[in-house]
Amino acid sequence: MAFMPWTKELELGLAEIDRQHHWLVDQTNALHDELSAPAPSRDKVGQILEGLVDYTHNHFIVEEVLFQQFGYPETPAHKAEHDGFTGKAMDLLMRFEDGEEVTMEALDFLKEWLVHHICQVDRAYVPFLKSKGAL
Repeated sequence: MAFMPWTKELELGLAEIDRQHHWLVDQTNALHDELSAPAPSRDKVGQILEGLVDYTHNHFIVEEVLFQQFGYPETPAHKAEHDGFTGKAMDLLMRFEDGEEVTMEALDFLKEWLVHHICQVDRAYVPFLKSKGAL
């Protein structure tokens, strides 16, 4: 069983957003698998971390453009969540690049944040965007 299985609870019913979230879950699982290997590859861990940080940043832009385009009233609070996560993810990547190891604690944080953000924070914008015909 995967570290973070993709479940129906993670689906928002918005094809592009769900596809992006699924990619993030897949990469979280790839990071878990690499860290759980008998001899994790530092290069592979770095590649996965960099990919996660880059992709997450781009995913947040997609959401925020939709919010701006349709006037989502909760944009400032949602963007603040994005900014907080981006800061923590960049800090993790920078510490890794400075020689620290990625721990399971960091992986648990990533999983918990994604589940909470998708299932609660992101789910809150779905009715609004659908009511505007956005998706």
